[in-house]
Amino acid sequence: MPVTVLLVDDEPLVRAGLRAVLEAQPDIEVVGEAADGAAVIPLVRQLRPDVVAMDVRMPLMDGIEATRTLLRTLPEPPKVLVVTTFENDEYVYDALRAGADGFLLKRAKPAEIVHAVRLVAEGESLLFPAAVRSLAAEYGNKRAREAMDRAALTEREASVLRLMARGLSNAEIAAELVVGSETVKSHVSAVLAKLGARDRTQAVIAAYESGFVAPR
Repeated sequence: MPVTVLLVDDEPLVRAGLRAVLEAQPDIEVVGEAADGAAVIPLVRQLRPDVVAMDVRMPLMDGIEATRTLLRTLPEPPKVLVVTTFENDEYVYDALRAGADGFLLKRAKPAEIVHAVRLVAEGESLLFPAAVRSLAAEYGNKRAREAMDRAALTEREASVLRLMARGLSNAEIAAELVVGSETVKSHVSAVLAKLGARDRTQAVIAAYESGFVAPR
C-alpha cells in the first residue's frame, strides 16, 4: 500500500511542487490538497491520509492550531510533517510541541522531501534541525527537568533517548548500540511511557527542554 499524503499550504505553487515530487514515487500517493488549516479535519476524515504535509503560517487557521485540532479530535490522527520556509521559526517549534511528527524546509531537495515523508509515515525517525534544537533548549523549564527526573530512565533507555534526539531511526540505533531492532523498539516504547510522551518527537522535545540533551 502506498503512503497517502494530504498537502496543506496556502500557496498553490508550493502544493504543486510537492505534488510533483511525491507523485513521482511509486510508493507515495497525494490524495488531496487544502489551502488552509481549517479544511484539514473534514479532509482527513474523508481521505484518511497517512501523512499531512502542513504549512505553519496560513491565513484562517495556522498549522499549529490545525495540528492541535487533529490530535484532539481524531482517535487515530495521521502523522503531521511541518513544511515551512524558516528552520528557526518559533512557529515551527510550537507546531512540534503541539504534536507534529517531523519537520521539512520548503527549499529541501526532492530526495529529502520524499525521504521525510517516508520517515514520518513509518514513525521511526525525527527531522530535528539544529535551530529547532536550540529553540527547545531555550524553552527549557523546571517542570521539564522534574518530569525527566521522575521518569528514572535506565542507562540503556537514556542512551536510546540521546540517539533519538540525534534523529536516528530504530535500525540506526540498533547498529549504534549493537543490539536487535526489536530490543530498540522495546526501549523506545519504555522511554515514551516513562516520559508520558505521545511519540518520538514529544520525547525528544522533553529531552532538550529538560537539559537532558544539550543542543549542538
